[in-house]
Amino acid sequence: MLTDRAMSVVFDGSPLKAMQSSLSVTAQTVLSTQELSQEIKSFINGVDAIQGRKLSVREHARCAVRLLRSVPACREAVLEHLRGVYDEHVSAFLHHLETDGSTSSGVNANLEDIIQEVHGVLSEFIHLNPRAWAPLVSAWAVDLLGQLSSKHAGRRVAPHSSSLNELLQLWMSCAATRSLMEAYSQCLAAMLAWCPDACVDALLDTSVQHSPHFDWVVAHIGSAFPGTIISRVLACGLKDFCSHGAKELVAVGEKGSRVPKIGSVVGILGHLAAHHSDSIRKELLRMFQESLSPSSPMSPTSSATSWESSPQLRRAAVPFLLQLAAMSPNLFGAVSAELVELLRPPVLLQLQALLQGLPREQLDSMLSLAVHLISQSPSGGARVLRFLADTATPASVIISGPTPSPHEGVREGCDRLLQMLLMHLHKLVFNRSEGADVSPHNMASSQPQRVVPFLQELQSLVGQLCAETLRLERKRHLWLHQLLCLLSVYGGPSVATETLCQLFTQARNPEELALAWQLHTTLSSCMAGLVPAAIARCVAQIHTHTLGPRQLRQLLLNLAAAIQSQDEERREAAGAQSSMAVQVGAAVSGHLHDFGPLLLHGDPAVSHAAVHLLSRSPLPLTFTPSHLLLLSRAAVTHFFLTLRRRGESGKESRDAGQADEAVSCSVLLLSRFAAYSSLTLKTVLQQLVEGALHKGNADLFGGKIADMSGAPLPFPSASPDLGASLLDINCQFGTTVNFSGSVWSVFHAGVIGKGLKARTTQQQPDPAGVIQNIQTLLAVVIQCCSSSGLNGSINGSRSSSEADEPPPINAEAAKVVAVTLVENVCPDVANGELSWPPEEHARTTVERDIHIRRCFEAHPVLFLLLQVVAAGRPALCYCSAVLRGLLATLLAHWEASREALSTDSPWHLQVTCLLVSCMGEGQLLPPVLANVHEAFPHLTPFEVRLLLLAVWEYVRANGPMPQKFVFNSEKGVFCRDFSRDGDVARYVTPIHSVLHKNIDRLGHLCWRFQL
Repeated sequence: MLTDRAMSVVFDGSPLKAMQSSLSVTAQTVLSTQELSQEIKSFINGVDAIQGRKLSVREHARCAVRLLRSVPACREAVLEHLRGVYDEHVSAFLHHLETDGSTSSGVNANLEDIIQEVHGVLSEFIHLNPRAWAPLVSAWAVDLLGQLSSKHAGRRVAPHSSSLNELLQLWMSCAATRSLMEAYSQCLAAMLAWCPDACVDALLDTSVQHSPHFDWVVAHIGSAFPGTIISRVLACGLKDFCSHGAKELVAVGEKGSRVPKIGSVVGILGHLAAHHSDSIRKELLRMFQESLSPSSPMSPTSSATSWESSPQLRRAAVPFLLQLAAMSPNLFGAVSAELVELLRPPVLLQLQALLQGLPREQLDSMLSLAVHLISQSPSGGARVLRFLADTATPASVIISGPTPSPHEGVREGCDRLLQMLLMHLHKLVFNRSEGADVSPHNMASSQPQRVVPFLQELQSLVGQLCAETLRLERKRHLWLHQLLCLLSVYGGPSVATETLCQLFTQARNPEELALAWQLHTTLSSCMAGLVPAAIARCVAQIHTHTLGPRQLRQLLLNLAAAIQSQDEERREAAGAQSSMAVQVGAAVSGHLHDFGPLLLHGDPAVSHAAVHLLSRSPLPLTFTPSHLLLLSRAAVTHFFLTLRRRGESGKESRDAGQADEAVSCSVLLLSRFAAYSSLTLKTVLQQLVEGALHKGNADLFGGKIADMSGAPLPFPSASPDLGASLLDINCQFGTTVNFSGSVWSVFHAGVIGKGLKARTTQQQPDPAGVIQNIQTLLAVVIQCCSSSGLNGSINGSRSSSEADEPPPINAEAAKVVAVTLVENVCPDVANGELSWPPEEHARTTVERDIHIRRCFEAHPVLFLLLQVVAAGRPALCYCSAVLRGLLATLLAHWEASREALSTDSPWHLQVTCLLVSCMGEGQLLPPVLANVHEAFPHLTPFEVRLLLLAVWEYVRANGPMPQKFVFNSEKGVFCRDFSRDGDVARYVTPIHSVLHKNIDRLGHLCWRFQL
């Protein structure tokens, strides 16, 4: 008993407690001194002290268990012997799996009861005296687990170390390893309250020594004690990191030999992250916050080895966390999102104070490591970038949001970090193909490219980056613009195209648009065809209706501004063909048919921007007819829309100025289309004439809405509803049937019993607006018909000397106007009706003549169009039928008139003068007859009729045939030689008679009628 007591004193200094522990196990374990001596000899020699035979493995193991029960001082020797027993059992277990495939065998069963007995004894000792037995058993169990895992890792039935679940299932089905795992778990649970570091240190040491075969143990223990393992593993790793030197930080995830435990820490946390990522994230953030907060006295419950109480460990916590993040991207991804949210100004000041105490080399190493982490971050890159840009932006710049202005030292630190990040990204982007030529022209090679997770994430945020860049905040937009360049090179043509497209869409002024030019200048050296691809992408967004009206308008205006700068470059320097402006113009010209429908956009701002772009865009050398017709019709329709919007804009200076600019751009666009080809010239002129006579546009030019007969239509509310649908049908039928050439004519002057048709008074438009619209219409028609517009260059202009003279009207263009005018005023007139019949023949065309007069009455602009046609000789010949019908109605009026003077019929007098003047301008009449309109205001209706009959007879005798006109090369116009038409004197006789009769009033005009 003295020997037992002495052994117990050596063990823990408590003989009574040790005796109670040993006596309480079981009654039959109490041995005499002689029996103990025999057991010790048998254990040491491996031979039965009584029988003298060699002990079997099972007998030797039972002897060791009896000694462990009776003589605790023999624990180290007994535990060392039991290593072999456990190894024997594991070998037999794996061998049986390799041969039979079953987990139960006789050999295993013989050793398994020994394993269970050893486990029971150790468990009892740990339960009764944990402070004495738990550290010893935990170190022994975890070391033995490491040895067994490494030794048998190469067995055929052992899964690969990466197959953690299969490996864990294999070892937990073995009784020996399962017993060791349970013993270690019991020790760890017992030591948590007073000394967890020793147990975790043993786990880390074994993990470093036997990794990766030992990872299954760490995974199982960590899953059982996640909170304890995570916090203690981090604490132990921090202590080891600090003791081995924290100055050498590794940036590529290598396991440094001077910091052996950090690799094991990364491995353990990596295994636990699958099911306990939230706990790991909270613990990492807690360590970061605790390292920055002021140190406080330890609480009574805190451990003496707690890292929070050591200033040295607190200073090393941030470098340690950086190293962990560099070695495990999963750990960095778990905390990066919330870490940025924690970096508020107070925390940044604490971090700055902590980093100021570090040596320069260690600080540079930390910054490099932080840059590496940001560039390799798989998520949260946009949030980190915004934080760095906001913090590094100078205090003089107003930053949107609640973020207060950072401290100057913090701002300088973030500025440096951001500059280092951009430089690091530049190296990664332009050296992605290792060992290959890093020339920008080889960026699209087929070699494998290195992935940069930071840039990979930002590829989907190009639009937001462009919006931030275009804010033009000092220094901030320079950083972001540089990042956009790197992102475009990294992502290739697709990202570069998207970036340039976003800049075109979001830029709001020339300064912002200049950023797109700078980006193109940078990328043009390594990417070809960037501008055409960007314009094609913009067109695709238009087709898919991705852009809102405001964005669409801004895009069109920016493209127009780029093309307008092309014209400025051409005036300043002739060698600017390779600039971005020229490429934008060429790309837009290839998509004019895509921009054309925008002229009719429902938003006036968008349509104005579209005409602004199209009027400045160069026209392509080749155009399909369908696209030409589409653009021409859209341009003409837009022209009339701009005239109406100008009238509706009122007198406000801003709206009126924008409306005038829209009209000017529309006129320019029409003239350029008309000058492009004969097809577009004919289309534009036809659409202009038809549009001016359309009932929807008639009020723009002082006209009235007329029905098919030419009579003005009353407003719907002006006439009562008769409720006779049959009558309406008959009226429509009567007006549509053509009775020309017959002695019968049908006129709807009213309804029997209801009286004559009531003439309704329509709302009169603004006279000033009507005059302005008519002038605009005539200007665009004349410009389209002018020879300079037809024969000049597509994008050129007339010289200054030619601009002083009015442009001559092209005969072919005037013919188009004439034919279109006749088709709209009198559709049933054949093209061959050029010759005039006798005046009596007009009785057969009364209804058609009245229709023609009503059209001229409803559309005053027709007289002005006739004057344009008359200026383009011999185009007026093709209006012969219209002139004849109008003149016939005038003859009938003056014949029936009972007024004293012609001035009593002002409208008819005006029309008569305009008609004769146009015929004289078009050289259908000789000058002596064309001047008769000057005498009309001084004559009676009968005398006016006499002069008009002379005009009729001359035209009938000398038909208005285009063949009578000869081209004058000096003047560039067609002229008619009236000397070939015979004697004109006989047609002048009535004129002379009227002059003699009214010599008192017409004496001053006699010289105008001399032959």
